[in-house]
Amino acid sequence: MRLAEIENIALNIGLVVFAGFIFFIIYDLAKKSKAGKFGTIILFFALGLGLAAFLVKTIIVELMEGGSF
Repeated sequence: MRLAEIENIALNIGLVVFAGFIFFIIYDLAKKSKAGKFGTIILFFALGLGLAAFLVKTIIVELMEGGSF
């Protein structure tokens, strides 16, 4: 296995861990602020859009470069 392949796998694993940590932070924020169900949904929607935009940008750049996932 070449170094570039190891780096690519590590980056993908790191992004998944980062996304999970972001969702944990949003959940903890909703719990500590006693946001309720509707407030929690709004927090996940609003703050999750930033993470979703980052992930979509990564996918679009990868597709434009002609690479595979």
